Amino acid sequence: MKKILMLIEIVACSSVAVAQEKKEVTIKAGTIVPLEAVNAVRASKVHVGQSVDFRVTRDVLVDGEVAIPSGTLAKGTVYEAQCNSWWGTKGRLGIKLRNLTTANGEVLYLTGSDVNITGKNRTPLSVVTFIFVWPCCFIHGSRAEMPVGYEVDAELASTATVTL
Repeated sequence: MKKILMLIEIVACSSVAVAQEKKEVTIKAGTIVPLEAVNAVRASKVHVGQSVDFRVTRDVLVDGEVAIPSGTLAKGTVYEAQCNSWWGTKGRLGIKLRNLTTANGEVLYLTGSDVNITGKNRTPLSVVTFIFVWPCCFIHGSRAEMPVGYEVDAELASTATVTL
């Protein structure tokens, strides 16, 4: 019985030692990170400075190792939110992708990755029909809305070393 317990302790200690080995992987600047929107975002419902969540859609591999696993959350910030209005003015939504945080808590910054969504402009229609029928000034442009699952590719801003 004692031999079995000693064997179990040896196996447990060796598995802990294996679990404590950490590997570092260097991810180069410019590496593409595929993202998708977690929630729908409508320009009329958000304000500038509000945070927006995205999720990594596919594992990012470096030298055969998963450096950024799918499902990792990324953050963006709304920098433009204009709802559609009278005279056919279209809605506009702008989101700057900022960073993502790995499972180890390491923050990786993103660059060159803006989401720009604009609605359809109906100003010419509104103005031309206003000449003949005055209520046509109430024609609105279409909304700017980012649906759930909206896909965008982000790039890493700088080279980073990630601990796996």
